[in-house]
Amino acid sequence: MMNKRIRRSITAALMAGVMSTATFVPAVAAAKDDAQLTGNGKDVKNVILMISDGWGYNQILATDYYTEGKADTQVYENFPTKLAMSTYSLGDLTTADNADGIYDPSLIWDNFNNLMNNSTDSAAAGTAMSTGVKTYDAAIGVDEQETDLTHMTENFEAQGKATGVVSSVEFSHATPASFVAHHENRNDYSILANEMIKDSATDVIMGAGNPLYDDNGDAKSVPNYKYVGGADTWNGLVDGTLDVSDADGDGIDDAWTLIQSKEDFEALQTGETSSRVIGVPEVYTTLQQARGGDAQAAAYAVEQNDTVPGLDVMTKGALNVLDNDEDGFFLMVEGGAIDWAGHANQSGRLIEEQASFNDSVEAVYDWVEENSNWGETLLIVTGDHETGYLTGTAGVYDEVANNGAGVMPTMAWNSNNHSNQLIPFFAKGAGAEIFKKVADETDPVRGAYLDNTEISEVIRTLID
Repeated sequence: MMNKRIRRSITAALMAGVMSTATFVPAVAAAKDDAQLTGNGKDVKNVILMISDGWGYNQILATDYYTEGKADTQVYENFPTKLAMSTYSLGDLTTADNADGIYDPSLIWDNFNNLMNNSTDSAAAGTAMSTGVKTYDAAIGVDEQETDLTHMTENFEAQGKATGVVSSVEFSHATPASFVAHHENRNDYSILANEMIKDSATDVIMGAGNPLYDDNGDAKSVPNYKYVGGADTWNGLVDGTLDVSDADGDGIDDAWTLIQSKEDFEALQTGETSSRVIGVPEVYTTLQQARGGDAQAAAYAVEQNDTVPGLDVMTKGALNVLDNDEDGFFLMVEGGAIDWAGHANQSGRLIEEQASFNDSVEAVYDWVEENSNWGETLLIVTGDHETGYLTGTAGVYDEVANNGAGVMPTMAWNSNNHSNQLIPFFAKGAGAEIFKKVADETDPVRGAYLDNTEISEVIRTLID
């Protein structure tokens, strides 16, 4: 029998115009049968969801061209499951039909500007992926009535599995928060940070937001505790006196081990680890994108911060902590500043950030090959929305142009905001083929696509 949480998720998605209860649940069940999964889904031990915040097809292509001189060079571009994904949120809650942002392939291509309308934000998109429910922009883990939803991380935790979130931007920012916290407004960073740190059962939290450093990694004269839950929470993490939750369910509160230095992140990649780690690199808002210098320069023309770890290093450290749990784990990794570069139309920094994300995917791929296997681990690589409406020609929906490795591609930004276009979705490993079964809608440009709510629906089916 379908549990109440999934029934509520499907009902909410039905109201948002995403799917119908008459077609979706049987489709998932049939897909699971077709895939011949055994052990009631318990063979899916680990799930790793990697989100390039703000990516689209051209963001990947531009980075491939710059770094390799040709397309289709990333490991995920050769995954067996390759689809497109819709990302829209509920839209304007004041209208009678608040799903006015729905992606409609029969209408969207009539005019170049249509893709600029009714786009989601990262909070609603992250919540949709995490809970399976469409919600309004700015919502973190709540529905349109501001009622708490169930994150799939909570399903993993209920099964005794470890969970973690990693980001290249502040750990209390929209995407990482939307997999852990519940709050009506994404901008209440301190509230979100405190829920994540004090009240959740999350085992790994990593991201920027260090109150003692600026965007260049230099010490501040006046700390800013905005992203870490306030001075008391931060100081409690530093000295180990913070009251926290019981993460492993043994009845004993589980204190955080706080790491900050680049060296500590590097050390975390191997060897024995603490069971619960919060990592806040010595930088304020992003690892690299917000650093000083010419923000419109070509990729890597401005010296990068050298006192912070790369996203790949943080990811490998998180995996080394989470794989302590013999039951398995869920990990979300976000390349968050890809979105920031898109908003600012920074072509060079966009490529830097996407390349860093690509390195992180490589790190996860290698971890599965060396420490697990594709029969027990599912790896998903996707985004939450596209940012900047990137094309090769202004006002034309075409591809960026290749000018050779190490040379900036020909790129045109058509917006400084999110777009409502379909974005890429890749999957490999345990249950990955099921996403092909539920991708039952077709776009004339991108082909078969699924909706972002279907990520958690499929994952929950696999582990239920």
